[in-house]
Amino acid sequence: MRVIARRTLARFVESLRGQKKQRAVKAALDAWFHEVQRARWRNSAEVKRSYATASIVSSDRLVFNIKGNDYRLVAAVDYGRQVVFIKWVGTHREYDRIDARTVRYGD
Repeated sequence: MRVIARRTLARFVESLRGQKKQRAVKAALDAWFHEVQRARWRNSAEVKRSYATASIVSSDRLVFNIKGNDYRLVAAVDYGRQVVFIKWVGTHREYDRIDARTVRYGD
């Protein structure tokens, strides 16, 4: 899968600068990024086989738990084009205040 846009992850990690958790969050997001890059998912069922804790929000929208569910990552997936679009990343608490079906990058 091609992941768009990795800089979203980098910006989020940068927003944690000076916090003890920054290094662990970076490692977790880097691991997710590299695993997704190697994936060749054709549908959401295949995503669930790789990420049992991922939530399927709609046919093309998924929520991934990051770093033991401390963080959430919302992504849109185009299975035909093999592209994952990062829509949002934040804490579990922040996630509770958004609508994962409609959130867009920059919201």
